[in-house]
Amino acid sequence: MPTGEPICPTCGQALTGGGLVLMDREEDGKRTCRALWKCEERHLWWVWADRPASALDPCPDTELFVD
Repeated sequence: MPTGEPICPTCGQALTGGGLVLMDREEDGKRTCRALWKCEERHLWWVWADRPASALDPCPDTELFVD
């Protein structure tokens, strides 16, 4: 994910931070956080917190995090 204000890949609106979720990463067995990002259209994305330059992934559990 590039630096600066993140943009929703679905609707093009600005994303706002929604917190961190601690998880186990399957590919390397590390326990690390995913940073949540959401837009006004309620699209929810996340990225590994220790890999901020990586691409946003759609969050599969949107009903757990959208208010």
